[in-house]
Amino acid sequence: MDLHVDMHTHTVASGHAYSTLRENLIVAKERGLTVFGTSDHAKAMKGIQSNAIFGNYRAIPRYIDDVLVVCGVEANIVNEKGAIDIDLDRKRVDYAIVSLHRQCYKSQTKQINTDALIGACAHPSVKIIGHPDDDRYPLDYDRLSDFIVERDLFCEVNNSSLKVNGPRQGAKENLEVLLKIGKEKGMKVIVGSDAHIDVEVGNFELAEALLEEMDYPEELIVNTWDEEKIISELTMMEK
Repeated sequence: MDLHVDMHTHTVASGHAYSTLRENLIVAKERGLTVFGTSDHAKAMKGIQSNAIFGNYRAIPRYIDDVLVVCGVEANIVNEKGAIDIDLDRKRVDYAIVSLHRQCYKSQTKQINTDALIGACAHPSVKIIGHPDDDRYPLDYDRLSDFIVERDLFCEVNNSSLKVNGPRQGAKENLEVLLKIGKEKGMKVIVGSDAHIDVEVGNFELAEALLEEMDYPEELIVNTWDEEKIISELTMMEK
Protein backbone atom coordinates (compact mmCIF):
# COMPACT_ATOMS: atom_id res chain seq x y z
CA MET A 1 0.00 0.00 0.00
CA ASP A 2 1.58 3.27 -1.13
CA LEU A 3 0.50 5.99 1.28
CA HIS A 4 2.09 9.20 0.02
CA VAL A 5 -0.25 11.88 1.42
CA ASP A 6 -0.35 13.33 4.96
CA MET A 7 -2.91 16.04 5.62
CA HIS A 8 -2.95 16.03 9.43
CA THR A 9 0.21 17.62 10.82
CA HIS A 10 1.01 20.32 13.35
CA THR A 11 3.69 22.96 13.80
CA VAL A 12 4.79 25.12 16.72
CA ALA A 13 1.84 27.37 15.80
CA SER A 14 -0.47 24.82 17.44
CA GLY A 15 0.98 25.76 20.83
CA HIS A 16 1.83 22.19 21.88
CA ALA A 17 3.80 20.85 18.91
CA TYR A 18 7.56 20.96 18.50
CA SER A 19 8.60 21.55 14.88
CA THR A 20 8.36 24.26 12.25
CA LEU A 21 6.60 23.95 8.91
CA ARG A 22 9.96 23.76 7.14
CA GLU A 23 11.18 20.98 9.43
CA ASN A 24 7.98 19.02 8.78
CA LEU A 25 8.41 19.44 5.03
CA ILE A 26 11.97 18.13 5.12
CA VAL A 27 10.73 14.88 6.66
CA ALA A 28 7.79 14.76 4.24
CA LYS A 29 10.23 14.88 1.33
CA GLU A 30 12.49 12.25 2.90
CA ARG A 31 9.52 9.92 3.41
CA GLY A 32 8.41 10.24 -0.20
CA LEU A 33 5.22 12.19 0.37
CA THR A 34 3.86 13.92 -2.72
CA VAL A 35 1.10 15.86 -0.93
CA PHE A 36 1.64 17.45 2.47
CA GLY A 37 -1.04 19.20 4.49
CA THR A 38 -0.35 21.52 7.39
CA SER A 39 -3.32 21.72 9.77
CA ASP A 40 -2.64 23.59 12.97
CA HIS A 41 -5.29 23.92 15.65
CA ALA A 42 -7.56 26.93 15.74
CA LYS A 43 -7.72 29.27 18.71
CA ALA A 44 -9.91 27.36 21.21
CA MET A 45 -6.98 25.03 21.86
CA LYS A 46 -4.95 26.05 24.88
CA GLY A 47 -1.76 27.89 24.00
CA ILE A 48 -3.05 29.59 20.82
CA GLN A 49 -3.66 33.32 20.85
CA SER A 50 -5.44 33.89 17.54
CA ASN A 51 -6.27 32.50 14.11
CA ALA A 52 -4.00 35.00 12.37
CA ILE A 53 -1.77 32.37 10.75
CA PHE A 54 -4.66 31.03 8.70
CA GLY A 55 -5.11 34.39 7.02
CA ASN A 56 -1.54 34.46 5.73
CA TYR A 57 -1.36 31.11 3.95
CA ARG A 58 -0.69 33.04 0.71
CA ALA A 59 2.90 33.38 1.98
CA ILE A 60 3.50 29.64 1.61
CA PRO A 61 4.56 28.42 -1.86
CA ARG A 62 2.24 25.82 -3.36
CA TYR A 63 5.21 23.53 -4.03
CA ILE A 64 8.27 23.17 -1.81
CA ASP A 65 10.98 20.71 -2.90
CA ASP A 66 8.48 19.24 -5.39
CA VAL A 67 5.97 18.45 -2.63
CA LEU A 68 2.48 19.89 -3.06
CA VAL A 69 1.65 21.90 0.06
CA VAL A 70 -2.03 22.19 1.01
CA CYS A 71 -2.94 24.55 3.81
CA GLY A 72 -5.60 23.56 6.29
CA VAL A 73 -6.80 23.88 9.84
CA GLU A 74 -7.91 21.51 12.56
CA ALA A 75 -11.01 23.28 13.77
CA ASN A 76 -12.12 22.52 17.30
CA ILE A 77 -15.78 21.82 18.00
CA VAL A 78 -16.88 23.95 20.94
CA ASN A 79 -20.52 23.04 21.59
CA GLU A 80 -23.24 20.49 20.94
CA LYS A 81 -24.51 22.40 17.90
CA GLY A 82 -21.19 21.93 16.14
CA ALA A 83 -19.90 25.50 16.37
CA ILE A 84 -16.18 25.68 15.58
CA ASP A 85 -13.49 28.12 16.63
CA ILE A 86 -12.69 29.67 13.26
CA ASP A 87 -14.66 31.62 10.68
CA LEU A 88 -13.79 29.66 7.56
CA ASP A 89 -15.31 32.33 5.31
CA ARG A 90 -12.64 34.76 6.47
CA LYS A 91 -9.59 32.51 6.17
CA ARG A 92 -7.64 31.22 3.18
CA VAL A 93 -7.71 27.51 3.96
CA ASP A 94 -7.73 24.72 1.38
CA TYR A 95 -9.47 22.29 3.72
CA ALA A 96 -10.58 21.87 7.31
CA ILE A 97 -10.49 18.95 9.72
CA VAL A 98 -13.16 19.03 12.44
CA SER A 99 -12.45 17.22 15.69
CA LEU A 100 -13.61 16.73 19.27
CA HIS A 101 -11.03 17.57 21.95
CA ARG A 102 -11.38 17.49 25.71
CA GLN A 103 -9.87 20.99 25.98
CA CYS A 104 -12.66 22.47 23.87
CA TYR A 105 -15.77 20.30 24.15
CA LYS A 106 -17.42 18.45 27.03
CA SER A 107 -18.52 15.00 25.91
CA GLN A 108 -22.21 14.19 26.14
CA THR A 109 -24.40 11.36 24.86
CA LYS A 110 -23.68 9.38 21.70
CA GLN A 111 -26.49 11.20 19.91
CA ILE A 112 -25.41 14.68 21.01
CA ASN A 113 -21.75 14.06 20.20
CA THR A 114 -22.70 12.82 16.74
CA ASP A 115 -24.97 15.86 16.25
CA ALA A 116 -22.05 18.11 17.15
CA LEU A 117 -19.68 16.44 14.72
CA ILE A 118 -22.22 16.54 11.89
CA GLY A 119 -23.12 20.15 12.68
CA ALA A 120 -19.47 21.14 12.40
CA CYS A 121 -19.41 20.10 8.73
CA ALA A 122 -21.66 22.88 7.43
CA HIS A 123 -18.91 24.80 5.64
CA PRO A 124 -17.77 23.45 2.25
CA SER A 125 -14.09 23.57 3.23
CA VAL A 126 -14.65 20.91 5.90
CA LYS A 127 -13.36 17.71 4.33
CA ILE A 128 -12.02 15.47 7.12
CA ILE A 129 -13.68 14.06 10.24
CA GLY A 130 -10.74 13.98 12.64
CA HIS A 131 -10.02 10.96 14.88
CA PRO A 132 -13.62 9.75 15.55
CA ASP A 133 -12.21 6.94 17.68
CA ASP A 134 -12.16 7.92 21.36
CA ASP A 135 -14.17 6.04 24.00
CA ARG A 136 -14.55 9.33 25.86
CA TYR A 137 -16.56 10.73 22.91
CA PRO A 138 -19.02 7.96 21.98
CA LEU A 139 -20.46 8.31 18.48
CA ASP A 140 -23.20 6.69 16.43
CA TYR A 141 -20.98 5.14 13.78
CA ASP A 142 -23.83 3.95 11.58
CA ARG A 143 -25.29 7.44 11.36
CA LEU A 144 -21.88 9.13 11.09
CA SER A 145 -20.74 6.86 8.26
CA ASP A 146 -23.98 7.52 6.37
CA PHE A 147 -23.32 11.25 6.68
CA ILE A 148 -19.68 10.96 5.57
CA VAL A 149 -20.67 9.00 2.46
CA GLU A 150 -23.60 11.31 1.66
CA ARG A 151 -21.43 14.43 1.96
CA ASP A 152 -18.43 12.82 0.23
CA LEU A 153 -16.14 13.52 3.19
CA PHE A 154 -13.04 11.67 4.40
CA CYS A 155 -13.07 9.73 7.68
CA GLU A 156 -9.70 9.82 9.39
CA VAL A 157 -7.77 6.78 10.54
CA ASN A 158 -5.43 8.53 12.95
CA ASN A 159 -2.07 6.86 13.42
CA SER A 160 -1.36 8.63 16.71
CA SER A 161 -4.63 7.33 18.17
CA LEU A 162 -3.38 3.77 17.69
CA LYS A 163 -0.15 4.19 19.63
CA VAL A 164 0.31 2.53 23.00
CA ASN A 165 -0.44 5.24 25.56
CA GLY A 166 -1.72 7.41 22.71
CA PRO A 167 -3.91 10.48 23.17
CA ARG A 168 -7.22 8.64 22.80
CA GLN A 169 -8.85 5.60 24.41
CA GLY A 170 -10.17 2.45 22.74
CA ALA A 171 -9.13 3.66 19.29
CA LYS A 172 -8.30 0.33 17.67
CA GLU A 173 -11.54 -1.33 18.75
CA ASN A 174 -13.60 1.69 17.73
CA LEU A 175 -11.90 1.99 14.36
CA GLU A 176 -12.47 -1.70 13.69
CA VAL A 177 -16.19 -1.13 14.14
CA LEU A 178 -16.21 2.05 12.05
CA LEU A 179 -14.11 0.55 9.24
CA LYS A 180 -16.29 -2.54 9.05
CA ILE A 181 -19.35 -0.34 8.60
CA GLY A 182 -17.52 2.01 6.24
CA LYS A 183 -16.28 -0.80 4.04
CA GLU A 184 -19.86 -1.92 3.42
CA LYS A 185 -20.95 1.63 2.55
CA GLY A 186 -18.01 2.70 0.41
CA MET A 187 -16.78 5.31 2.90
CA LYS A 188 -13.61 7.18 1.95
CA VAL A 189 -10.91 7.19 4.61
CA ILE A 190 -7.71 9.16 5.03
CA VAL A 191 -4.76 8.19 7.19
CA GLY A 192 -3.34 11.06 9.22
CA SER A 193 -0.09 11.00 11.15
CA ASP A 194 -1.34 13.76 13.49
CA ALA A 195 2.35 14.57 13.81
CA HIS A 196 3.28 16.98 16.57
CA ILE A 197 6.99 16.68 15.81
CA ASP A 198 8.75 16.40 12.46
CA VAL A 199 9.92 12.79 12.84
CA GLU A 200 6.27 11.64 12.95
CA VAL A 201 5.29 13.22 9.61
CA GLY A 202 4.24 10.44 7.23
CA ASN A 203 4.33 7.79 9.95
CA PHE A 204 1.41 5.55 9.04
CA GLU A 205 2.67 2.23 10.36
CA LEU A 206 -0.13 1.42 12.79
CA ALA A 207 -2.95 2.79 10.66
CA GLU A 208 -1.70 0.98 7.57
CA ALA A 209 -1.54 -2.30 9.48
CA LEU A 210 -5.13 -1.84 10.64
CA LEU A 211 -6.39 -1.07 7.13
CA GLU A 212 -4.66 -4.17 5.81
CA GLU A 213 -6.08 -6.24 8.65
CA MET A 214 -9.57 -4.97 7.77
CA ASP A 215 -8.91 -5.54 4.04
CA TYR A 216 -10.11 -2.02 3.36
CA PRO A 217 -10.44 -1.28 -0.39
CA GLU A 218 -7.41 0.67 -1.57
CA GLU A 219 -9.47 2.86 -3.90
CA LEU A 220 -11.26 4.25 -0.82
CA ILE A 221 -7.99 5.22 0.89
CA VAL A 222 -7.25 8.85 -0.03
CA ASN A 223 -3.52 8.56 0.74
CA THR A 224 -3.09 6.31 -2.31
CA TRP A 225 -4.60 8.84 -4.73
CA ASP A 226 -2.59 10.94 -7.12
CA GLU A 227 -2.12 14.66 -6.71
CA GLU A 228 -4.64 15.64 -9.39
CA LYS A 229 -7.44 13.62 -7.80
CA ILE A 230 -6.79 15.06 -4.36
CA ILE A 231 -6.83 18.63 -5.70
CA SER A 232 -10.14 17.94 -7.43
CA GLU A 233 -11.66 16.84 -4.10
CA LEU A 234 -10.62 19.99 -2.21
CA THR A 235 -13.42 22.34 -3.16
CA MET A 236 -11.82 25.42 -1.60
CA MET A 237 -8.45 24.98 -3.29
CA GLU A 238 -7.68 27.19 -6.29
CA LYS A 239 -7.45 24.83 -9.24
